[in-house]
Amino acid sequence: MAKGFKGMPGMGGGGMNNLLQQAQRMQQAAERAQEEIKQSTFEATAGGGVVKVVIGGDHEVKSLEIDRSAVDPDDVEMLQDMIIAACNEAQRKLEEYSSAKMGQVTGGMKMPF
Repeated sequence: MAKGFKGMPGMGGGGMNNLLQQAQRMQQAAERAQEEIKQSTFEATAGGGVVKVVIGGDHEVKSLEIDRSAVDPDDVEMLQDMIIAACNEAQRKLEEYSSAKMGQVTGGMKMPF
């Protein structure tokens, strides 16, 4: 302990060590959770399933499937909208999963992970 530092009031001499150990355990749990998130995939569809996108926990698009029925050269905007909708939904699922997973580690406290 630092010279002259008597510790935190009410924590005894080992209180700071216990706090540091807790922080280390939380950091290790957060790292494990982040790795689980990174290894996960999230799927979403749009247009009744004619567009399907899969993203990884690293936020990268892993696959994109487009049913031939969605390809109309006279209405490219509709296909673009469906792709965007599917990507956004997959991202929302990833964020929801990440928040829940990290919330388990931090007990609901917002942390900058």
